[in-house]
Amino acid sequence: MTNPTPYTPPAVWQWNKGSGGRFASINRPVAGPTHDKELPVGRHPLQLYSLGTPNGVKVTVMLEELLALGHAGAEYDAWLIRIHEGEQFGSGFVGVNPNSKIPALLDRSDPDRPVRVFESGAILVYLAEKFGALLPAEPAKRAECLSWLFWQMGSAPFLGGGFGHFYAYAPFKIEYAIDRYAMEVKRQMDVLDRRLAEHEYLAGSDYTIADIAAWPWYGALAKGQLYEAGEFLQVREYTHVVRWADQIARRPAAQRGRKVNRTFGAPESQLHERHDASDFDMRTQDKLGPAA
Repeated sequence: MTNPTPYTPPAVWQWNKGSGGRFASINRPVAGPTHDKELPVGRHPLQLYSLGTPNGVKVTVMLEELLALGHAGAEYDAWLIRIHEGEQFGSGFVGVNPNSKIPALLDRSDPDRPVRVFESGAILVYLAEKFGALLPAEPAKRAECLSWLFWQMGSAPFLGGGFGHFYAYAPFKIEYAIDRYAMEVKRQMDVLDRRLAEHEYLAGSDYTIADIAAWPWYGALAKGQLYEAGEFLQVREYTHVVRWADQIARRPAAQRGRKVNRTFGAPESQLHERHDASDFDMRTQDKLGPAA
């Protein structure tokens, strides 16, 4: 089905609050808070405010990987931000991320001088540098890692806001938009597949923040778990991406991180908030029930 009526842009765009399909209730053309609400603060120095979308999963996987490496200072509280209910527009959240997007991190290691970090890529770099892990120190390897990290940050909007929106969420199907973004997503998958045909991980032989950033997006796509678009995009053709996705999915830290702030899927895969390592055994939704 294509756009049922031709559209000619007006001389001056006007916001139509009724447009936007599934996300109309939270989309708006201005920034800033819509209401006053302070953020909760737990007992750990690192306070994460997030949701289990691909961008949120990047950070929880990173934190779990750091803990698995023995960095006790990476203990964290993960608070759920329900973006479909507009919680990202509360004054406290906007104070941590003026862009009102998850994830947002507040490092309270020095309570008198807390450090805010927003944008998932910036959070990964901040944590890697803070703990000296998962980001190579040697200049050429570091450059390769950061190049793939920023490739992901620049490419994923075509996958999410582009292909994902028009294929899965737009109020009607637009052939031109779907074709345009499907072509780009398949090109991106080919970029990854060619790289991973020659290297175990994106930055080379070592698992790094580049893999942690790309896996929740492109790993999920390669396994047919994103937008129910696996058949449409023929993702199984990208055999090296599938191998890489499976390899990371077997990591215990990745398995834990994918559960945090997750509000969909099987109850045992959902840990709405994480405040202690024992929460994975005691506080997943299959343990707490639907009302929790």
